[in-house]
Amino acid sequence: MDEFVEEVQKRQDTVPRRINADPEKVEQGLAKLVLTLIELIRRLLEKQAIKRMEAGSLSPEEIERVGITLMRLEEKMEELKEVFGLEDEELNLNLGPLGDLMYSKTINW
Repeated sequence: MDEFVEEVQKRQDTVPRRINADPEKVEQGLAKLVLTLIELIRRLLEKQAIKRMEAGSLSPEEIERVGITLMRLEEKMEELKEVFGLEDEELNLNLGPLGDLMYSKTINW
């Protein structure tokens, strides 16, 4: 029981006593979450497109269309990151023992 009480006291020291209700930080936090999810989906779509290209299941027109779409999405992501003052590293999520969701812009899945 003493170990449990000790652990709870340690955790209390890391939890802020007050909630920071700064509207600008709330907006940036929400933008960070949304952009992280969009970046994850973009990378998954990119990976799927590469697999389909390698398998030969996309026509040249489809390859061109997917490429342009992914390029435009990446450009829009860059714009939004700039608007909200976010860097690539900030769009990473730590999944604990599974590691980080995204390592870098040139991730090899």
